[in-house]
Amino acid sequence: MTKPLDLLQLRLGHRFADEALLRRALTHRSARRQHNERLEFLGDALLGFLIAEALTQRFPDASEGELTRLRARLVNGEALAEAAAELRLGEFLELGLGERKTGGQRRLSILADAFEALICAIYLDAGIEVCRERVLHLLGPALERVQPGEALKDPKTRLQEWLQSRGLERPQYHLVGERERAGAWEFEVECRVAGLPTPCRGSGGTRRGAEQAAAAPALQQLQTND
Repeated sequence: MTKPLDLLQLRLGHRFADEALLRRALTHRSARRQHNERLEFLGDALLGFLIAEALTQRFPDASEGELTRLRARLVNGEALAEAAAELRLGEFLELGLGERKTGGQRRLSILADAFEALICAIYLDAGIEVCRERVLHLLGPALERVQPGEALKDPKTRLQEWLQSRGLERPQYHLVGERERAGAWEFEVECRVAGLPTPCRGSGGTRRGAEQAAAAPALQQLQTND
């Protein structure tokens, strides 16, 4: 019979030699004294280093400021919480009763912290090379999407600026659906823009992420038709 942690390890692409490290990474301080905060501390540093390394290799001509902004975009709390949601990490977290009753398994800060702790656990279990490989696998899609010239502005901001520069009305965002899947929330948002025949939709692990996902195709259509 497959154990729940076997499923998580399959999603991670890493089987732990020391499964106790994995359990500790998933343990919130509300659950017991041996929790994941120390792993989270080191995991934060590891993520910062490995993403900085990947960015400098991918963008050899980018300035320090551009690289810093790109790194911040990839390893901020919301981005890490979305990566955790992709793993459905919330369903594996060990939380205190009160924290679980108030929806702690869906709280962005708890998910982001657990993701950092998980990265540290992989490092302690298998070393830096395996850790690097897993980080690039888990955050690779986000890493592929970023560009230095767009580091400061997300799709929602760029869409609003494009419309304002032409004297057009601001876009309207409407939440059209939200649902829980295995301990993680998914939001669906509709972006309505004057000049587009139909609204554009986007989804994400946060409402803000869903709004950005909806803004991106709207902006692309407007620029194509401009």
